[in-house]
Amino acid sequence: MSEEQSLTARFARLQAAARSNPCPTHGERMRRLGALERLLRDNAEVIAEAIRSDFGHRAPAETRLLEFFPCLEAIRHARRHLRGWMRNRRRPVALWFQPGRAEIRYQPLGTVGIVVPWNYPVYLAFGPLVAALAAGNRALIKLSEFTPATGGLLASLVARHFADDEVGVVLGDAATAGNFVRLPFDHLLFTGSTAVGHHVMRAAADNLTPVTLELGGKSPAIIGEGADFTHAVERILVGKCLNAGQTCIAPDYVLLPEGREADFIDVARRVVAGCYPDLAGTADYSSIVNDRHYARLTGYADEARALGATVVELAPGVPADPLRRRLPPLLLLDVPESARVMQDEIFGPLLPLVPYRGLDAAIAYVNSRPRPLALYLFERDRSRVARVLDETVSGGVTVNDTLLHVAQDALPFGGVGPSGMGCYHGFDGFETFSRKKGVFHQSRLSGIGLFKAPYGPRFERLLALLLR
Repeated sequence: MSEEQSLTARFARLQAAARSNPCPTHGERMRRLGALERLLRDNAEVIAEAIRSDFGHRAPAETRLLEFFPCLEAIRHARRHLRGWMRNRRRPVALWFQPGRAEIRYQPLGTVGIVVPWNYPVYLAFGPLVAALAAGNRALIKLSEFTPATGGLLASLVARHFADDEVGVVLGDAATAGNFVRLPFDHLLFTGSTAVGHHVMRAAADNLTPVTLELGGKSPAIIGEGADFTHAVERILVGKCLNAGQTCIAPDYVLLPEGREADFIDVARRVVAGCYPDLAGTADYSSIVNDRHYARLTGYADEARALGATVVELAPGVPADPLRRRLPPLLLLDVPESARVMQDEIFGPLLPLVPYRGLDAAIAYVNSRPRPLALYLFERDRSRVARVLDETVSGGVTVNDTLLHVAQDALPFGGVGPSGMGCYHGFDGFETFSRKKGVFHQSRLSGIGLFKAPYGPRFERLLALLLR
């Protein structure tokens, strides 16, 4: 049997199971969520080690904070609220259709596909899976070939904790991923680059498969004139340095008041020294995932320098280490807009500074570019905060910090335009993976039977009442 045939057979097994049990009970869903929690808790150390191996190095503490904690919190949130989410919801009925009754019922879609990138292989696999399982679906997960140790381990653990007609994991390269997204899923969630998102959407279109695309883009951090400047720089640098910047919602560039560049550099160097006092040897700073991405990032810095930009080391004297793929954080000043680092999503520890004159200019700069997945605003003046929230469009926002909106299970997470479509997390994820079915229950006392042929004077009088 070819790989494609095997993949099709696995999908068919999940699909048949979904159709034989189209609406799992609350108890069945709770059991599956419990199995996922046990998988994570019982295997946390070995999973963290697999991720460290795939990256060359990633701090286990970051894996626990950025992967395990949000997964476990999502499971807790779903289990706490699941009964309420599953409850049918009454809707009002117009006067002319009373005493009928209307309601919304949330029905599982069936079989869900989840395509996972390499940067957070656990959270971006199991975060969507929580929502899919809570909604009563079966799921097939395609893990990235760039994290082979993690992928092989998760495939084994999922097979141990779930029946093969509940949840499955698929491994393989880009060709396998292409076959995966062409399967006739009831819903497909893809997390990855905007460029690949185009191909995923085209493949899904052949089956009219609805998609949720969690993409990326250049997420700005705006330091307002009324911000606590030191706090702003600290939180931007912390958000940027986590996982060495390999985060889809990491701050991609900073808009700061003109003339504050030297202040930013001074504070940023203190922050990096405080977080990583021995950056060359610390176990708390992550490596770049592979040689290709390391070369891409150093190429951005080299090109910017060649075009006249100033490259500022935030850990002076600590050289880049290509053997361990360890790239210390760099600030980039006076970067021409034509440079690739100003056009592409950076996905690494490079941070351009863009000075602005006045809030109007900062808002205009953001709005002249593709809509970002995240936006960060540091400002204490409520009127200026309201202006930025009202006058910019982004997937999500954190005010006076970075990254934290993604950790709120009561908020939807997703992109807009080139940074994605659709959303999930919490109840919004439950809705994404459910059919929100409208149902009308007719009453025996209904008078709607009067509206039928032959259309005589009585019908005309009744119709006149409707159209008055």
